Amino acid sequence: MIKVLLFAELQETAGKTSLNIPLENVNVEQLKERLQTDYPQLNLSGVMTAINEEYAKEEDAIMSGDTVAFIPPVSGG
Repeated sequence: MIKVLLFAELQETAGKTSLNIPLENVNVEQLKERLQTDYPQLNLSGVMTAINEEYAKEEDAIMSGDTVAFIPPVSGG
């Protein structure tokens, strides 16, 4: 099981602050693909990803029990 934390617009779109995804031993890209299938309304392009509070790349491995955060770009003014 992977815990996914959602922030800002992702949280609003999903209507949840977190999701529990029954996957293990995948990479960030594979998790994003699964989420796009299960939650097609989520726009995960351009988001920053962190695994266990460390920024991650698309090819970084995610293990069962990890916490993954998706952080959308922030705009300011």
